[in-house]
Amino acid sequence: MSLHFIRLRRLWYLISLAVILPGLISLAVRGLNLGIDFTGGSILEIRYEQPVAVEKVREAVAALGLETSRGVQQSGEKDFLLRTRHLSQEEMDKLLAELAKPGQFTTLRNESVGPVIGRELTYKALLALVIASILMILYITIRFEFKQGIAAVLALIHDTLVVTGIFSIFQLEVDSAFVAAILTVIGYSINDTIIIFDRIRENMRSRAKGESLEDLVNRSIWQTLTRSVNTVLAVLFVLVALYFLGGSTINTFTLALLIGIISGMYSSICNASPLWVDFKLLERKGVPKAAH
Repeated sequence: MSLHFIRLRRLWYLISLAVILPGLISLAVRGLNLGIDFTGGSILEIRYEQPVAVEKVREAVAALGLETSRGVQQSGEKDFLLRTRHLSQEEMDKLLAELAKPGQFTTLRNESVGPVIGRELTYKALLALVIASILMILYITIRFEFKQGIAAVLALIHDTLVVTGIFSIFQLEVDSAFVAAILTVIGYSINDTIIIFDRIRENMRSRAKGESLEDLVNRSIWQTLTRSVNTVLAVLFVLVALYFLGGSTINTFTLALLIGIISGMYSSICNASPLWVDFKLLERKGVPKAAH
């Protein structure tokens, strides 16, 4: 245990700030590259009579300047889902004509997503995050204590800002899959944090006389570190495979998970527990010597 995580907590805080701050600046200046799930647009689902290469469909869409990072999604050999900005009837007719060049097809769905629906999705996404945070604080307060609940939620906010900030910096498209990924990351990260908090509680019961709070928490982190790292590595192997082999349909979801899972492991170890230590020291009038 040569590395003392708790004594280095100010370094971890600075690293987190260095990662989050550029994202916050990008969010303030450039915002997010919102997909049609949020901004509104047209959704077209078609089924070709014969198998068609996805490149042919993308070329047809790009010919009209409508291509986006998730503009064309393939499902099987014949089915395709197209997402574009809102199209007039004339523009839709031109698109259908271009799509007919690779082969004959049947239109399964042709509908528009209005901006009102986009605003409703944004509201529900933010509401889901707020409700999830409140419920987690209540759960951790009941199982452990209120200060650990606050520390855990601050770590979750850290993970959310990291993922959102990176998507803003690189202007990656944000859609409903991104929201699902954020909620998944929150669930994963809180689980890792609770494992560490549970070990801290066990060690508090058998705390050696004279052992400082910093040393006890550091010991708890080391006792759960192997499990945390191994679990994250197992998940990352699957996510990397999905990102490169799963196709463009799930790329946004997978990339957000990749970033969030790594950030979640970091925040659980280097943010949540150290924050709780600082809260306890502040409770004891900020005198570290009193924390033993």
